[in-house]
Amino acid sequence: MEKILIVDDDQNVLKVIKMRLEARDYQVTTATDAEKSIEIARQEIFDLAVVDLRLGSKNGIELMEELHKTIPDMPIIIFTAYGTIENAVEAMRRGAYSYLTKPFEYNDLLAEIKDCLGKSRLSKEVKNLRDLVKERYGFEHIVYKSEKMKKVLEQVSHASAVDSNVYIEGESGTGKELIAKTLHVASARKDGPFVAINCAAIPETLLEGELFGYERGAFTGAAKGRKGLFAHAHTGTFFLDEISEMPVSMQVKLLRVLEEKEFYPLGGDKPVRVDARIIAATNKNLEEEIRRGNFRKDLYYRIHVIPIRLPPLRERKEEIPYLARYFLKKNAEKMNKQISGFSATAIQKLLLHSWPGNVRELENTVECAVALTTRDAITDDLILDFRESGPTVVNSFKSAKENFERDYLVQLIELTHGNVSQAAKLAGKFRADLYELLKKYDINPSNFRDARQDTF
Repeated sequence: MEKILIVDDDQNVLKVIKMRLEARDYQVTTATDAEKSIEIARQEIFDLAVVDLRLGSKNGIELMEELHKTIPDMPIIIFTAYGTIENAVEAMRRGAYSYLTKPFEYNDLLAEIKDCLGKSRLSKEVKNLRDLVKERYGFEHIVYKSEKMKKVLEQVSHASAVDSNVYIEGESGTGKELIAKTLHVASARKDGPFVAINCAAIPETLLEGELFGYERGAFTGAAKGRKGLFAHAHTGTFFLDEISEMPVSMQVKLLRVLEEKEFYPLGGDKPVRVDARIIAATNKNLEEEIRRGNFRKDLYYRIHVIPIRLPPLRERKEEIPYLARYFLKKNAEKMNKQISGFSATAIQKLLLHSWPGNVRELENTVECAVALTTRDAITDDLILDFRESGPTVVNSFKSAKENFERDYLVQLIELTHGNVSQAAKLAGKFRADLYELLKKYDINPSNFRDARQDTF
Protein backbone atom coordinates (compact mmCIF):
# COMPACT_ATOMS: atom_id res chain seq x y z
CA MET A 1 0.00 0.00 0.00
CA GLU A 2 1.46 3.33 -1.09
CA LYS A 3 1.81 6.04 1.56
CA ILE A 4 0.86 9.66 0.92
CA LEU A 5 1.44 12.73 3.11
CA ILE A 6 -1.12 15.55 2.80
CA VAL A 7 -0.30 19.01 4.21
CA ASP A 8 -2.98 21.74 4.35
CA ASP A 9 -4.06 24.21 7.04
CA ASP A 10 -7.73 23.58 6.17
CA GLN A 11 -9.03 20.65 8.25
CA ASN A 12 -12.06 20.18 6.00
CA VAL A 13 -9.89 19.82 2.91
CA LEU A 14 -7.67 17.33 4.71
CA LYS A 15 -10.65 15.25 5.81
CA VAL A 16 -12.16 15.03 2.32
CA ILE A 17 -8.84 14.24 0.57
CA LYS A 18 -7.98 11.61 3.18
CA MET A 19 -11.38 9.96 2.72
CA ARG A 20 -11.12 9.95 -1.09
CA LEU A 21 -7.60 8.54 -1.12
CA GLU A 22 -8.24 5.86 1.48
CA ALA A 23 -11.20 4.73 -0.62
CA ARG A 24 -8.61 4.05 -3.36
CA ASP A 25 -6.49 1.96 -0.95
CA TYR A 26 -3.82 4.57 -0.28
CA GLN A 27 -2.41 4.95 3.24
CA VAL A 28 -2.81 8.63 4.14
CA THR A 29 -1.18 10.77 6.85
CA THR A 30 -2.20 14.40 7.29
CA ALA A 31 -0.63 17.51 8.83
CA THR A 32 -1.93 21.06 9.23
CA ASP A 33 1.41 22.89 9.38
CA ALA A 34 4.91 22.70 7.91
CA GLU A 35 6.76 21.91 11.15
CA LYS A 36 4.51 18.96 11.96
CA SER A 37 4.82 17.54 8.42
CA ILE A 38 8.64 17.74 8.58
CA GLU A 39 8.60 15.92 11.91
CA ILE A 40 6.36 13.19 10.44
CA ALA A 41 8.58 12.81 7.35
CA ARG A 42 11.64 12.28 9.53
CA GLN A 43 9.96 9.31 11.17
CA GLU A 44 8.31 7.70 8.16
CA ILE A 45 9.02 7.18 4.44
CA PHE A 46 6.30 8.39 2.05
CA ASP A 47 5.81 7.64 -1.65
CA LEU A 48 4.21 11.03 -2.38
CA ALA A 49 3.31 14.33 -0.71
CA VAL A 50 0.52 16.76 -1.58
CA VAL A 51 1.26 20.21 -0.16
CA ASP A 52 -0.73 23.46 -0.03
CA LEU A 53 1.16 26.53 -1.22
CA ARG A 54 -0.04 28.78 1.65
CA LEU A 55 0.88 27.41 5.10
CA GLY A 56 1.17 30.35 7.47
CA SER A 57 4.80 31.07 8.32
CA LYS A 58 6.24 28.80 5.60
CA ASN A 59 4.94 28.43 2.07
CA GLY A 60 4.52 25.11 0.28
CA ILE A 61 7.57 25.53 -1.94
CA GLU A 62 9.83 26.10 1.07
CA LEU A 63 8.26 23.08 2.77
CA MET A 64 8.80 21.02 -0.39
CA GLU A 65 12.53 21.80 -0.28
CA GLU A 66 12.68 20.82 3.40
CA LEU A 67 10.86 17.55 2.72
CA HIS A 68 13.26 16.77 -0.12
CA LYS A 69 16.16 17.09 2.30
CA THR A 70 14.57 14.26 4.30
CA ILE A 71 13.18 12.13 1.45
CA PRO A 72 15.08 13.27 -1.69
CA ASP A 73 13.24 11.08 -4.22
CA MET A 74 9.69 11.75 -2.98
CA PRO A 75 7.54 13.46 -5.65
CA ILE A 76 5.45 16.41 -4.42
CA ILE A 77 2.25 17.90 -5.84
CA ILE A 78 1.57 21.54 -4.96
CA PHE A 79 -1.95 22.98 -4.81
CA THR A 80 -3.33 26.38 -3.91
CA ALA A 81 -6.32 28.68 -4.16
CA TYR A 82 -4.01 31.43 -5.33
CA GLY A 83 -3.04 29.94 -8.65
CA THR A 84 -0.86 32.00 -10.93
CA ILE A 85 1.41 31.10 -13.80
CA GLU A 86 4.35 32.52 -11.84
CA ASN A 87 3.67 30.26 -8.83
CA ALA A 88 3.23 27.24 -11.09
CA VAL A 89 6.50 27.88 -12.91
CA GLU A 90 8.36 28.52 -9.65
CA ALA A 91 7.01 25.34 -8.01
CA MET A 92 7.96 23.18 -10.98
CA ARG A 93 11.35 24.84 -11.34
CA ARG A 94 12.20 24.09 -7.73
CA GLY A 95 11.22 20.44 -7.84
CA ALA A 96 7.44 19.97 -7.74
CA TYR A 97 6.07 17.09 -9.78
CA SER A 98 2.90 19.01 -10.73
CA TYR A 99 0.61 21.86 -9.73
CA LEU A 100 -3.15 21.96 -9.11
CA THR A 101 -5.28 25.04 -8.53
CA LYS A 102 -8.13 25.11 -6.00
CA PRO A 103 -10.93 24.43 -6.37
CA PHE A 104 -10.04 21.22 -8.22
CA GLU A 105 -11.95 18.14 -9.25
CA TYR A 106 -11.04 15.21 -6.99
CA ASN A 107 -10.91 12.96 -10.03
CA ASP A 108 -8.20 15.26 -11.40
CA LEU A 109 -6.26 14.95 -8.15
CA LEU A 110 -6.66 11.16 -8.14
CA ALA A 111 -5.49 10.96 -11.75
CA GLU A 112 -2.52 13.20 -10.98
CA ILE A 113 -1.56 11.06 -7.97
CA LYS A 114 -1.87 7.82 -9.95
CA ASP A 115 0.27 9.20 -12.77
CA CYS A 116 2.84 10.59 -10.35
CA LEU A 117 3.18 7.34 -8.39
CA GLY A 118 3.43 5.32 -11.60
CA LYS A 119 6.27 7.45 -12.92
CA SER A 120 7.94 7.43 -9.52
CA ARG A 121 7.86 3.63 -9.42
CA LEU A 122 9.38 3.49 -12.90
CA SER A 123 12.07 5.97 -11.89
CA LYS A 124 12.95 3.88 -8.84
CA GLU A 125 13.13 0.72 -10.96
CA VAL A 126 15.49 2.41 -13.41
CA LYS A 127 17.65 3.69 -10.55
CA ASN A 128 17.72 0.25 -8.94
CA LEU A 129 18.68 -1.29 -12.27
CA ARG A 130 21.48 1.23 -12.75
CA ASP A 131 22.72 0.66 -9.19
CA LEU A 132 22.66 -3.08 -9.72
CA VAL A 133 24.40 -2.88 -13.08
CA LYS A 134 27.25 -0.83 -11.64
CA GLU A 135 27.44 -2.91 -8.45
CA ARG A 136 30.65 -4.60 -9.60
CA TYR A 137 32.01 -2.59 -12.51
CA GLY A 138 30.11 0.68 -12.57
CA PHE A 139 30.14 1.30 -16.33
CA GLU A 140 26.52 0.91 -17.29
CA HIS A 141 26.69 3.66 -19.95
CA ILE A 142 30.25 2.99 -21.12
CA VAL A 143 29.32 -0.35 -22.65
CA TYR A 144 27.35 1.55 -25.25
CA LYS A 145 30.62 2.71 -26.79
CA SER A 146 30.87 -0.47 -28.88
CA GLU A 147 28.38 -1.81 -31.38
CA LYS A 148 28.92 -5.36 -30.11
CA MET A 149 27.83 -4.46 -26.58
CA LYS A 150 24.87 -2.50 -27.96
CA LYS A 151 23.69 -5.72 -29.57
CA VAL A 152 24.24 -7.64 -26.33
CA LEU A 153 22.12 -5.15 -24.39
CA GLU A 154 19.40 -5.36 -27.02
CA GLN A 155 19.36 -9.13 -26.46
CA VAL A 156 19.17 -8.56 -22.71
CA SER A 157 16.22 -6.22 -23.20
CA HIS A 158 14.36 -8.75 -25.35
CA ALA A 159 15.16 -11.64 -23.00
CA SER A 160 13.92 -9.71 -19.97
CA ALA A 161 10.46 -9.45 -21.54
CA VAL A 162 10.00 -13.25 -21.57
CA ASP A 163 10.52 -16.01 -19.02
CA SER A 164 12.64 -18.44 -21.06
CA ASN A 165 15.93 -19.86 -19.78
CA VAL A 166 19.04 -17.91 -20.79
CA TYR A 167 22.52 -19.15 -21.59
CA ILE A 168 25.42 -16.68 -21.29
CA GLU A 169 28.77 -17.53 -22.81
CA GLY A 170 31.83 -15.39 -22.29
CA GLU A 171 35.42 -15.47 -21.12
CA SER A 172 36.33 -14.88 -17.48
CA GLY A 173 36.02 -11.23 -16.53
CA THR A 174 33.54 -10.20 -19.23
CA GLY A 175 30.68 -9.64 -16.75
CA LYS A 176 28.43 -12.71 -17.06
CA GLU A 177 26.98 -12.36 -13.57
CA LEU A 178 26.46 -8.64 -14.20
CA ILE A 179 24.32 -9.48 -17.25
CA ALA A 180 22.42 -12.13 -15.28
CA LYS A 181 21.56 -9.63 -12.53
CA THR A 182 20.51 -7.07 -15.10
CA LEU A 183 18.21 -9.62 -16.74
CA HIS A 184 16.64 -10.44 -13.38
CA VAL A 185 16.02 -6.83 -12.36
CA ALA A 186 14.54 -5.98 -15.77
CA SER A 187 12.24 -9.01 -15.77
CA ALA A 188 8.81 -9.70 -14.29
CA ARG A 189 10.61 -11.69 -11.56
CA LYS A 190 12.42 -8.61 -10.26
CA ASP A 191 10.59 -8.73 -6.92
CA GLY A 192 11.66 -12.34 -6.40
CA PRO A 193 15.08 -13.47 -5.17
CA PHE A 194 18.25 -13.59 -7.26
CA VAL A 195 20.22 -16.65 -6.19
CA ALA A 196 23.67 -17.41 -7.62
CA ILE A 197 25.96 -20.41 -7.34
CA ASN A 198 29.39 -21.08 -8.82
CA CYS A 199 29.33 -24.74 -9.82
CA ALA A 200 33.13 -24.88 -9.94
CA ALA A 201 33.55 -23.65 -6.37
CA ILE A 202 31.57 -26.40 -4.59
CA PRO A 203 32.91 -29.98 -4.26
CA GLU A 204 30.84 -32.65 -6.00
CA THR A 205 29.99 -34.33 -2.67
CA LEU A 206 28.39 -31.13 -1.36
CA LEU A 207 26.77 -29.81 -4.53
CA GLU A 208 23.53 -31.81 -4.33
CA GLY A 209 22.88 -30.69 -0.76
CA GLU A 210 23.56 -27.06 -1.72
CA LEU A 211 21.19 -27.20 -4.67
CA PHE A 212 18.31 -29.23 -3.22
CA GLY A 213 18.78 -29.01 0.54
CA TYR A 214 18.45 -31.91 2.96
CA GLU A 215 16.32 -33.25 5.79
CA ARG A 216 17.50 -33.79 9.33
CA GLY A 217 19.44 -37.06 9.56
CA ALA A 218 19.93 -37.32 5.80
CA PHE A 219 23.63 -37.99 6.40
CA THR A 220 26.14 -37.99 9.24
CA GLY A 221 26.33 -34.50 10.69
CA ALA A 222 22.92 -33.36 9.41
CA ALA A 223 21.63 -32.38 12.85
CA LYS A 224 18.93 -30.23 11.29
CA GLY A 225 17.39 -29.77 7.87
CA ARG A 226 18.50 -27.12 5.42
CA LYS A 227 16.69 -25.39 2.57
CA GLY A 228 18.45 -25.69 -0.78
CA LEU A 229 19.34 -22.88 -3.16
CA PHE A 230 16.66 -23.98 -5.63
CA ALA A 231 14.00 -23.51 -2.97
CA HIS A 232 15.45 -20.10 -2.08
CA ALA A 233 15.15 -19.07 -5.76
CA HIS A 234 11.41 -19.82 -5.90
CA THR A 235 9.54 -17.06 -7.85
CA GLY A 236 12.88 -15.49 -8.78
CA THR A 237 16.00 -16.25 -10.80
CA PHE A 238 18.60 -18.99 -10.28
CA PHE A 239 22.00 -18.18 -11.77
CA LEU A 240 24.24 -21.21 -12.38
CA ASP A 241 27.71 -19.86 -13.08
CA GLU A 242 30.36 -22.09 -14.65
CA ILE A 243 27.73 -24.75 -15.36
CA SER A 244 30.26 -26.57 -17.54
CA GLU A 245 32.00 -27.65 -14.31
CA MET A 246 28.91 -29.41 -12.95
CA PRO A 247 29.50 -33.19 -12.63
CA VAL A 248 27.57 -35.32 -15.13
CA SER A 249 25.79 -37.10 -12.26
CA MET A 250 24.39 -33.75 -11.08
CA GLN A 251 23.49 -32.73 -14.62
CA VAL A 252 20.97 -35.58 -14.72
CA LYS A 253 19.29 -34.33 -11.53
CA LEU A 254 19.29 -30.72 -12.73
CA LEU A 255 17.65 -31.79 -15.98
CA ARG A 256 14.83 -33.45 -14.02
CA VAL A 257 14.22 -30.23 -12.05
CA LEU A 258 14.04 -28.21 -15.26
CA GLU A 259 11.61 -30.68 -16.83
CA GLU A 260 9.33 -31.37 -13.85
CA LYS A 261 9.71 -28.15 -11.83
CA GLU A 262 10.18 -30.14 -8.62
CA PHE A 263 12.89 -31.96 -6.66
CA TYR A 264 13.43 -34.04 -3.53
CA PRO A 265 15.73 -32.77 -0.77
CA LEU A 266 18.35 -35.28 0.37
CA GLY A 267 16.66 -37.71 2.76
CA GLY A 268 13.22 -36.35 1.90
CA ASP A 269 10.23 -38.22 0.55
CA LYS A 270 8.06 -35.23 -0.38
CA PRO A 271 8.68 -33.28 -3.60
CA VAL A 272 9.29 -29.55 -3.43
CA ARG A 273 7.75 -27.50 -6.23
CA VAL A 274 9.91 -24.70 -7.59
CA ASP A 275 9.21 -21.87 -10.03
CA ALA A 276 12.49 -20.20 -10.98
CA ARG A 277 13.97 -18.87 -14.16
CA ILE A 278 17.32 -20.44 -14.98
CA ILE A 279 20.24 -18.39 -16.24
CA ALA A 280 23.34 -20.48 -16.90
CA ALA A 281 26.80 -19.21 -17.77
CA THR A 282 30.15 -20.64 -18.75
CA ASN A 283 33.53 -19.57 -20.08
CA LYS A 284 33.76 -22.77 -22.12
CA ASN A 285 32.21 -23.90 -25.39
CA LEU A 286 29.48 -26.29 -24.26
CA GLU A 287 29.15 -27.84 -27.70
CA GLU A 288 32.79 -28.87 -27.47
CA GLU A 289 32.19 -30.18 -23.93
CA ILE A 290 29.32 -32.28 -25.30
CA ARG A 291 31.63 -33.80 -27.92
CA ARG A 292 34.10 -34.65 -25.19
CA GLY A 293 31.40 -36.31 -23.12
CA ASN A 294 31.63 -33.76 -20.30
CA PHE A 295 28.17 -32.23 -20.75
CA ARG A 296 24.77 -33.72 -21.50
CA LYS A 297 23.22 -32.71 -24.81
CA ASP A 298 19.65 -32.80 -23.42
CA LEU A 299 20.59 -30.42 -20.58
CA TYR A 300 22.32 -28.14 -23.09
CA TYR A 301 19.11 -27.79 -25.09
CA ARG A 302 17.15 -27.06 -21.88
CA ILE A 303 19.35 -24.15 -20.85
CA HIS A 304 20.32 -22.95 -24.34
CA VAL A 305 16.96 -21.32 -25.13
CA ILE A 306 18.12 -17.69 -25.40
CA PRO A 307 21.88 -17.57 -26.00
CA ILE A 308 23.83 -14.40 -25.19
CA ARG A 309 27.52 -14.17 -26.04
CA LEU A 310 29.63 -11.56 -24.27
CA PRO A 311 32.49 -10.43 -26.52
CA PRO A 312 35.95 -10.32 -24.94
CA LEU A 313 37.55 -6.93 -24.41
CA ARG A 314 40.02 -7.49 -27.26
CA GLU A 315 37.03 -7.51 -29.66
CA ARG A 316 35.76 -4.15 -28.40
CA LYS A 317 38.94 -2.18 -27.83
CA GLU A 318 37.22 1.14 -28.45
CA GLU A 319 35.81 0.79 -24.93
CA ILE A 320 39.22 0.48 -23.28
CA PRO A 321 39.97 4.26 -22.98
CA TYR A 322 36.54 4.92 -21.44
CA LEU A 323 36.74 2.02 -19.02
CA ALA A 324 40.31 2.92 -18.08
CA ARG A 325 39.32 6.52 -17.32
CA TYR A 326 36.41 5.36 -15.19
CA PHE A 327 38.59 2.96 -13.17
CA LEU A 328 41.19 5.70 -12.84
CA LYS A 329 38.68 8.13 -11.37
CA LYS A 330 37.17 5.48 -9.09
CA ASN A 331 40.52 4.39 -7.64
CA ALA A 332 42.02 7.88 -7.45
CA GLU A 333 39.06 8.99 -5.32
CA LYS A 334 39.37 5.90 -3.13
CA MET A 335 43.12 6.48 -2.62
CA ASN A 336 42.73 10.26 -2.31
CA LYS A 337 45.07 11.02 -5.21
CA GLN A 338 44.91 13.83 -7.78
CA ILE A 339 45.51 12.14 -11.16
CA SER A 340 44.47 13.85 -14.38
CA GLY A 341 44.55 10.89 -16.76
CA PHE A 342 46.80 8.67 -18.87
CA SER A 343 49.72 9.61 -21.06
CA ALA A 344 49.32 8.90 -24.78
CA THR A 345 51.85 6.05 -24.59
CA ALA A 346 49.97 4.53 -21.62
CA ILE A 347 46.72 4.52 -23.60
CA GLN A 348 48.58 2.97 -26.53
CA LYS A 349 49.89 0.21 -24.27
CA LEU A 350 46.40 -0.46 -22.94
CA LEU A 351 45.05 -0.70 -26.48
CA LEU A 352 47.79 -3.09 -27.62
CA HIS A 353 47.32 -5.60 -24.80
CA SER A 354 45.13 -8.63 -25.56
CA TRP A 355 43.42 -8.64 -22.11
CA PRO A 356 42.91 -12.36 -21.46
CA GLY A 357 41.30 -11.40 -18.13
CA ASN A 358 39.03 -8.85 -19.85
CA VAL A 359 37.37 -6.05 -17.85
CA ARG A 360 38.42 -7.53 -14.51
CA GLU A 361 42.05 -7.57 -15.61
CA LEU A 362 41.80 -3.99 -16.90
CA GLU A 363 40.34 -2.79 -13.61
CA ASN A 364 43.10 -4.49 -11.61
CA THR A 365 45.76 -3.06 -13.93
CA VAL A 366 44.48 0.49 -13.52
CA GLU A 367 44.13 0.09 -9.75
CA CYS A 368 47.74 -1.08 -9.56
CA ALA A 369 48.93 1.89 -11.63
CA VAL A 370 47.01 4.37 -9.47
CA ALA A 371 48.46 2.83 -6.31
CA LEU A 372 52.05 3.00 -7.59
CA THR A 373 52.11 6.38 -9.35
CA THR A 374 53.72 9.43 -7.74
CA ARG A 375 52.81 11.73 -10.64
CA ASP A 376 49.64 13.50 -11.74
CA ALA A 377 49.22 11.18 -14.76
CA ILE A 378 49.54 7.44 -15.38
CA THR A 379 52.55 6.77 -17.59
CA ASP A 380 53.28 3.71 -19.71
CA ASP A 381 55.94 2.34 -17.33
CA LEU A 382 53.14 1.64 -14.80
CA ILE A 383 50.97 -0.26 -17.31
CA LEU A 384 51.54 -4.01 -17.60
CA ASP A 385 55.23 -3.51 -16.89
CA PHE A 386 55.54 -6.97 -15.38
CA ARG A 387 54.10 -9.01 -18.26
CA GLU A 388 53.90 -9.26 -22.01
CA SER A 389 51.56 -6.75 -23.63
CA GLY A 390 51.13 -8.72 -26.86
CA PRO A 391 49.78 -12.16 -27.77
CA THR A 392 51.75 -15.17 -26.52
CA VAL A 393 51.00 -17.39 -29.52
CA VAL A 394 51.77 -16.99 -33.21
CA ASN A 395 48.65 -16.15 -35.21
CA SER A 396 48.11 -16.76 -38.90
CA PHE A 397 49.31 -13.98 -41.19
CA LYS A 398 45.73 -12.97 -42.03
CA SER A 399 44.71 -12.86 -38.34
CA ALA A 400 47.84 -10.91 -37.37
CA LYS A 401 47.23 -8.42 -40.19
CA GLU A 402 43.59 -7.89 -39.16
CA ASN A 403 44.54 -7.48 -35.49
CA PHE A 404 47.15 -4.90 -36.44
CA GLU A 405 44.74 -2.98 -38.67
CA ARG A 406 42.04 -2.90 -36.01
CA ASP A 407 44.45 -1.82 -33.24
CA TYR A 408 45.94 0.83 -35.51
CA LEU A 409 42.51 2.24 -36.39
CA VAL A 410 41.37 2.36 -32.77
CA GLN A 411 44.56 4.22 -31.78
CA LEU A 412 44.22 6.57 -34.75
CA ILE A 413 40.59 7.47 -34.02
CA GLU A 414 41.31 7.78 -30.30
CA LEU A 415 44.21 10.14 -31.06
CA THR A 416 42.07 12.36 -33.32
CA HIS A 417 39.00 12.17 -31.03
CA GLY A 418 36.83 10.77 -33.81
CA ASN A 419 37.86 13.26 -36.49
CA VAL A 420 37.96 11.05 -39.62
CA SER A 421 39.39 13.77 -41.89
CA GLN A 422 42.30 14.36 -39.54
CA ALA A 423 42.79 10.62 -39.08
CA ALA A 424 42.89 10.09 -42.86
CA LYS A 425 45.59 12.76 -43.20
CA LEU A 426 47.71 11.18 -40.45
CA ALA A 427 47.28 7.74 -42.02
CA GLY A 428 48.02 8.99 -45.53
CA LYS A 429 44.78 7.54 -46.87
CA PHE A 430 41.74 8.87 -48.67
CA ARG A 431 38.86 9.65 -46.34
CA ALA A 432 36.53 7.24 -48.20
CA ASP A 433 39.08 4.42 -47.86
CA LEU A 434 39.41 5.06 -44.14
CA TYR A 435 35.62 4.96 -43.74
CA GLU A 436 35.61 1.56 -45.47
CA LEU A 437 38.20 0.23 -43.02
CA LEU A 438 36.27 1.61 -40.04
CA LYS A 439 33.13 -0.05 -41.35
CA LYS A 440 35.01 -3.33 -41.88
CA TYR A 441 36.08 -3.43 -38.21
CA ASP A 442 32.80 -2.05 -36.85
CA ILE A 443 34.45 1.06 -35.36
CA ASN A 444 32.17 4.06 -34.89
CA PRO A 445 34.12 7.39 -34.90
CA SER A 446 31.31 9.18 -33.01
CA ASN A 447 32.09 7.04 -29.96
CA PHE A 448 35.44 8.81 -29.69
CA ARG A 449 34.34 12.40 -30.23
CA ASP A 450 33.61 13.19 -26.58
CA ALA A 451 36.76 11.61 -25.24
CA ARG A 452 38.27 14.98 -24.24
CA GLN A 453 35.15 15.94 -22.31
CA ASP A 454 34.50 12.49 -20.87
CA THR A 455 33.12 12.68 -17.35
CA PHE A 456 35.55 10.02 -16.21
